[in-house]
Amino acid sequence: MISSLLLFCGSRPGHDPAHAALAATVGEMLARRGVTLVFGGGAVGLMGVAARACLASGGRVVGVIPRLLMKEEIALAGVNEMIVVETLHERKAVMHARADAILALPGSIGTLDELFESLTWRELGIHDKPIWLMGARDYWAPLVALLAAVAEAGFAPPDLERLAEVLPGAADLEARLGV
Repeated sequence: MISSLLLFCGSRPGHDPAHAALAATVGEMLARRGVTLVFGGGAVGLMGVAARACLASGGRVVGVIPRLLMKEEIALAGVNEMIVVETLHERKAVMHARADAILALPGSIGTLDELFESLTWRELGIHDKPIWLMGARDYWAPLVALLAAVAEAGFAPPDLERLAEVLPGAADLEARLGV
C-alpha cells in the first residue's frame, strides 16, 4: 500500500486547463485515500493546484523547497510540513526518502530533471518505487517514444519502458494506490 506519493509537476499551469483539473483531482484523491502528498513546496503552477486541493480535502502535504526558490516558487503556506533545503539535489533526495511512489504530471525541464533522476535511480537499483506518468491528451507520448528510440538505438536495455508506467487517468492512479 502507498502511504506517501511524490509528485513532480510544473511550476506553471500550462495552456490546457485539463492539466490543472487533473492536478486538482490528484490532490483530492490523495486526501480521500489518506496518502501524504510530497511535493516541491511551491504555491505556483500545477504543484500549487495539487497541494491546495489536497489540503482543502483534509489531506496531509509535505513540501520540500530549496531556499533559492522560496521567492520564485512562493513557498505554499499552510502545508503540514515544509522542509527548506539548500540545493536542488538535496530537495530530490529528501523528497525521494519521504515517498513510497512517484507520479509525474506535465511540467518543464525541472520536472523532467526530477523524473529522469528517478528513472536513473530505479534503473540502477537505488530504489524500486513505482513511477507513474499522467497527463491530459497523451502528454507523455513523445517521452515514451524517445525512450523507445534510445533503447532501439542500443543505448539502453530493450525493456527501458518498464521503469515508468503511463496512466491514462486518475482512476488508474487510484487503483494503483492500494487499499
